[in-house]
Amino acid sequence: MVHAKRWTLKKHFKGNPTKGDFELKTAELPPLKDGEVLLEALFLTVDPYMRLASKKLNEGDTMMGQQVARVVESKNSTLPKGTIVVAFLGWTSHSISDGKDLERLPTEWPDTIPLSLGLGTVGMPGITAYFGLLDICGVKGGETVMVNAAAGAVGSVVGQIAKLKGCKVVGAAGSDEKVAHLKKLGFDVAFNYKTVASLAETLKKASPDGYDCYFDNVGGEFSNIVIPQMKKFGRIAICGAISTYNSTGQLPPGPSPEVVIYQELHMEGFLATRWQGEARQKALKDLLKWVLEGKIQYHEYVIEGFENMPDAFMGMLKGDNLGKTIVKA
Repeated sequence: MVHAKRWTLKKHFKGNPTKGDFELKTAELPPLKDGEVLLEALFLTVDPYMRLASKKLNEGDTMMGQQVARVVESKNSTLPKGTIVVAFLGWTSHSISDGKDLERLPTEWPDTIPLSLGLGTVGMPGITAYFGLLDICGVKGGETVMVNAAAGAVGSVVGQIAKLKGCKVVGAAGSDEKVAHLKKLGFDVAFNYKTVASLAETLKKASPDGYDCYFDNVGGEFSNIVIPQMKKFGRIAICGAISTYNSTGQLPPGPSPEVVIYQELHMEGFLATRWQGEARQKALKDLLKWVLEGKIQYHEYVIEGFENMPDAFMGMLKGDNLGKTIVKA
């Protein structure tokens, strides 16, 4: 019999999550039925959306999240032992699945890049960057793109795709180390938003004519300063609002309606799950191709040990990571 470990929500977060908000449980899994597979987690992800999604969980529920897993036992002919999949199985070490919601890695996946990229650049964060920039913002060559949390899993891909499309890219990050990383990735302007004297003046200096596209991962007061600097008919893709997720008080007011109206701005929130089927598969192939060609670089912040899932999650929310936070089980 296999004993599965899983991290559960012991109690709902109040402000920043603490170690005491999680509980590690173990359960014995039943034998496989026909059509089922036993999965062992290889890599797990922690992402900002989990902080928001946790509000929908009941206390005692398994924490949400994706993982790259290996089929270690199978009674499903389409998923033989050894198959590698990406699945939304939560913070679990082992799981039983009927195979319906499992996604194989692209068939072109080579041995030269880590499987964990299926949780990052060639996975949900990459998909988010791809469609948010190309579909929601509809960027064109010669435009200026602003992205915050630019050294994170999504933001770093946004900036690099924008450069591939011939855009000028301005990125904000939370440390000098992250700013140096953005410059290596090809960002035209990168700055530490925590140390600049004035965010508004820094943005104005970076692009005096304003911004065509704003890819927002942060929300809050940061966005209230960016949005007045959008060009006429500017597009804003709202991917996340990590600055507000741990807030226990009143949230700051949103952007000025007058700016949105008179600049005729288009603002749209979105989830990467909107794009499925052929569109999603094309995006994954494009992302994989760009990685293999060296046109998109990746950086992973890897934490060893399934027992460290809560620490990885809390650290990611504080911005400890450079690039995608991955837990190696």
